[in-house]
Amino acid sequence: MKTENIEKYSSAITLSDMEIFVFPELLYALFLANIMSPRIWKWRDDPWFSKLDKMSPSKKINRLKQYIIDHYEFNLDLDTWGLTTQETELERFSPFMDAKTISGSNALFGYQGDKHYFSLDIRRHFGLEKYDDFVIPYWKTETIEAMDAFARKDNYRVGAGECVSLSTLYAAALYIICDIPLENIFLMATPLHSQNFIAHGKGFLTNNRRIVTKNMWFNGTELTDKAQRALRNEQITMVFNNTGYVHSVYPDSTMPAAEYDRFKQSVGDYLSTPITFEILANFLRQHSQFQQCFQICHNYHGKKRWVAAERAYAYEHAASYKVSDNTRDKLLEEIDTEEFYCTPLPDRICMPQLEEFFKNNPVRHLDADSMAALGAKLDCTNEQKNEMLAALANFVHLEPEFPTLGNSGSKGWKKIELPLRMPRTEVISTIESIREENSAADLAFYAMRDMTRCDWAPYLKASLERNPVAIEATKTLNNNDLFQTLEKMETESIYDGPRLAQPDEVWNFQTGDGLEKAILLSAIWKKRKPNATIKISVQPTLVELTLDAHELTFETSKGLTQEIDL
Repeated sequence: MKTENIEKYSSAITLSDMEIFVFPELLYALFLANIMSPRIWKWRDDPWFSKLDKMSPSKKINRLKQYIIDHYEFNLDLDTWGLTTQETELERFSPFMDAKTISGSNALFGYQGDKHYFSLDIRRHFGLEKYDDFVIPYWKTETIEAMDAFARKDNYRVGAGECVSLSTLYAAALYIICDIPLENIFLMATPLHSQNFIAHGKGFLTNNRRIVTKNMWFNGTELTDKAQRALRNEQITMVFNNTGYVHSVYPDSTMPAAEYDRFKQSVGDYLSTPITFEILANFLRQHSQFQQCFQICHNYHGKKRWVAAERAYAYEHAASYKVSDNTRDKLLEEIDTEEFYCTPLPDRICMPQLEEFFKNNPVRHLDADSMAALGAKLDCTNEQKNEMLAALANFVHLEPEFPTLGNSGSKGWKKIELPLRMPRTEVISTIESIREENSAADLAFYAMRDMTRCDWAPYLKASLERNPVAIEATKTLNNNDLFQTLEKMETESIYDGPRLAQPDEVWNFQTGDGLEKAILLSAIWKKRKPNATIKISVQPTLVELTLDAHELTFETSKGLTQEIDL
C-alpha cells in the first residue's frame, strides 16, 4: 500500500470520531460494512419482524425503532477505547488537514461550537471536561459486531454504541429491514453529533436510538428540544448518500449538485411548518415563559370556568392528553377543581377563542400580513408580543448551516447502486466490484475487517499504534501472568469468518480467536519492547507466535494464511 494511503486505511480499522472528520469517506464505509455484515440480515428472521411485508412503511420504521431501543443503549463512556494526545493526533493528520481547521471543528481539539449550545454545558454532558489538557480520548465508533459485544461487559444489559455507531446501524437497517432506497438515506454529521435524514414521506431523522418524524419535530417536548440541538446550533460538517458527499472543509464534493439540492429541499420542507393552533400550543409547551399570557376556558356542567395555561401544561406531565390537540377536554377533566376560576383571569388570552382565529386564517412565518394578523390577536404587551412572535417564527422554521457544495461531482465516487431486496451475497459482490471507482466501497472492507479482501498493513498499523486500553490494563503483569491471562480468556471472536477484532476489542470484551490474541499480545509486547523481534506465522487452524525468545501457539478458526514480521 502507498505510504500516503496507509493512514486513511488504518483509520478505517479504528474508526475514531476525529479520523472520520479528517477522512470523511470512513463514515459511509462504516455504513457499508454494516450492510455487508450478516448481523442485521439475521434480524429479518426475528419474530419481531415476522409480518413486516404486511406493514406500511411508517409502521416498519417504528417497528425497527423499537427493536433498536430494546437491543442497544446509547454509550457515552469515552474511556472505553483509551487515551491519546492532541500532539500525537495532530501530527498524524498534518498531511491532510491543518491544526487550526481541526481545532475549530472538533470537540477533542478545542471546538466550542455555538455559545448557546455550550451554555448547556455540553462538554460535561459528553464527559469531555475531563480532557482539558493535551490528553484526549479515542472517541471511537463501532461496527455492529462491536456494538453487540458490549453485552459481554459488566454493567451492560444489551449492546451499545455512540451516535455515529447508532446512525450507521440505523441507516443499514433501514435499507435491509425497511426497504428504504439508499438514495433516500442521508448521513449527516456535525462536530458533536451524527444522525440521518430519511427522505421518505414528510421525512424523519434518526437520532441516537430514536426517530423524529416531522410532527414530532414540532411537538414542543423536552425530548424533541434535545434532538434539535445539533441542527439548531452547529454547522453540518458532512452529508452523504450513495451518490457522494459534501464536506464543510474540503473544496471538492463528490455528490452531484442536483442530488444535494434535493437533500436540502427535503430537509427544508421537514424543518418548516405553517402556524396552526396546534403548532402554537406546541410552541408554548417548549417556551413556557409565554404560557402566563394565556388561559383556557371551557364549559363545565353548563357553566364557564378558566384555568391558567401553565397549570394545564403542568398536568400534561402526568397524563397522555395534550393542550394542543383534540384530547384537551380530557386533560381538563384531569385537572383538580381548585385550579379553576369562575371568572376570566385578567390580561390573558383565551386559547379556545384563538383556535377559532386559526380555522380561517392560515399563518406562515414568512408572510408579514398573516403574522401581523396573528399579532393583533395576541392581547399582551408589545414587548412580550414581539418576543413571542420572533420565537414562534424560529420554532416553525429552521435553516441549518449546510456545508458549501464546492466542486460538485468530483471523480472518485461511482454511485453505489444496491436495489432493494438484493441478496446479501450480491450486495457484497456489487460493493466489491466498484472498489477501484469508489473509495468508500474500498474502505468498507477495512471497516468490516475482512482480511481476505484487505492489505494487512493498515490493520497491523492500527493494532500497534491505537489500542491503548489493553496496554494500560496489563502494564503491571509480568510475562507469565500476561500469557496466562490470555490463555484463560474465552476463544470466540466477535467477528464471523476471516474478519479480525482489534486488540482493544479483544481486551474490552474478554474474548478472541487465537489469531486475535496473538496480535493483542504482540501489541503489548511491542509497547514494552519497541526493538523486539516479533514473528507471527498464521495458518488456517494454527498461529505460531515468536516474541524474542518466547514461542507460543494459538488455535484459530479464521482460516487465514499470512507471515508477519513486526
